[in-house]
Amino acid sequence: MPVRIAGSVCSISESGNLITDVTAEQLAGAPRDERVSVRCDDHETTGIFEVGHEQPAMTLIALIGESNCLEMEIVGDSARIMLGVSVGQKVEVSW
Repeated sequence: MPVRIAGSVCSISESGNLITDVTAEQLAGAPRDERVSVRCDDHETTGIFEVGHEQPAMTLIALIGESNCLEMEIVGDSARIMLGVSVGQKVEVSW
């Protein structure tokens, strides 16, 4: 049975990461590979990474950040600027 977690962007980090209110605890049973989808606005990525990942520059990824919450990041750039997403935008995680 599919699982869906709804949340929203609650803040933006200094580097431009979109910090959501979806916690690591809520994602404890979620796969970390391409079976999990993270969608925000018209943007979607698969997989959940850890801080210290080695994904290519300019890649949109989801990760559990230092906030212990799900974040969306453009590797090496600002997700806020590149995606045009602001605080309050809805986020959905599904697998």
